[in-house]
Amino acid sequence: MEFVGIVGSLRAGSLNRQVALAAAELCGPGTRFTLYEGLAGLPYFEHDVELAGPPAPVLELRARLAAADAVLIACPEYAAGMSGVLKNALEWVVGGGELVDKPVAVVTASPAVTGGERARAWTTETLRMMGADVLPESMSVPKAGTKLKDGRVADGALREQLRGVLAAMEAAALRRAAQRGE
Repeated sequence: MEFVGIVGSLRAGSLNRQVALAAAELCGPGTRFTLYEGLAGLPYFEHDVELAGPPAPVLELRARLAAADAVLIACPEYAAGMSGVLKNALEWVVGGGELVDKPVAVVTASPAVTGGERARAWTTETLRMMGADVLPESMSVPKAGTKLKDGRVADGALREQLRGVLAAMEAAALRRAAQRGE
């Protein structure tokens, strides 16, 4: 099984990147989790460019998403919403349809007590509009800085929650494959 993670922050040490890397380590046997690292290289979305033919970085993103059985989006909260770089990436994917019916989990990690809940809600709404199967196991991580240490999830309860998200992604991907006769 192939999972792709997208981190909506460009900061190397972001809390959301740390959570996504922890998720990669918690996947079960037979599941490969890779992070999409090309977010910074995507041009600003421009519909005329899309119509003329998306540039190579966009085609790479679309191919990675199309090949994935499920997607995990780790989204920081900026100004009460999702980050601009994540919104830009999602805009490039709307026209390609790579997320239609695809299981997607949204995780937001924030030092705030809200855990980035507004960003998760906004990201979820956008993904649903795009036709993604946003999983109810998606979650927010409040006070994330207290649950992470040296780039790893130090909180046992959070590790179990992430395992639950990954299990839900796997179950949804298997259901989707069965429905499609794969």
